[in-house]
Amino acid sequence: MEKKLRILLADDHAVLRAGLKLLLNAEADIEVVGEASDGEEAIAQVNKLMPDLLLLDLSMPKLNGVDCIEKLMKSHSNLKVLVLTMHDDEEYLRAVLSVGAKGYVLKKAADVELLSAIRTVARGEMFIYPSMAAQLVYRQLVNPKDKKSKDTKVKHLSERESEVLRYLALGHTNQEIGDMLHVSVKTVETYKARLMEKLEMRKRADLVRYAMDHGIIE
Repeated sequence: MEKKLRILLADDHAVLRAGLKLLLNAEADIEVVGEASDGEEAIAQVNKLMPDLLLLDLSMPKLNGVDCIEKLMKSHSNLKVLVLTMHDDEEYLRAVLSVGAKGYVLKKAADVELLSAIRTVARGEMFIYPSMAAQLVYRQLVNPKDKKSKDTKVKHLSERESEVLRYLALGHTNQEIGDMLHVSVKTVETYKARLMEKLEMRKRADLVRYAMDHGIIE
């Protein structure tokens, strides 16, 4: 009998986990061996259960997906990680791939597409949601950035502003950042507004792009 693919589900929405578990356990070659509702629990469950593949949400309490993957890769380099997220954003895709994820699929994906992504990653291949893969190809081949025209000089940021920028770019919520820096949510919002003004940006995705372009996150 062929060995089943052992999967750990990590998502903070219990209803979604239940649906995924039913979907995956209905497949003859797949078995859900455990669940986690936050990033720290995901790490603990990987250490305990040693799954073949981790199906991981990007935005979770306690430890976001990017940091979770980065920590896991240090001690579980053979673990296959497939990110399942609502974020249709190239910068988040680049962030998770840079820390070791092998796949990126959107929650709006059809059931068949998710199963295809799981099996592709399990084989050791890369899976990127088709529309996002197309974005990457277009950016790299059709409309590459003119690096000479880009301002590569990092604008002066205080140490605390740089910290807030890094945490924002990694996907932490204002509450999580406040807890880590021991400041109020209102203070974090003030720093965020200051960063937006100083860097002349309007969206969080712009901050992510800036942080990656200037080495604040990889």
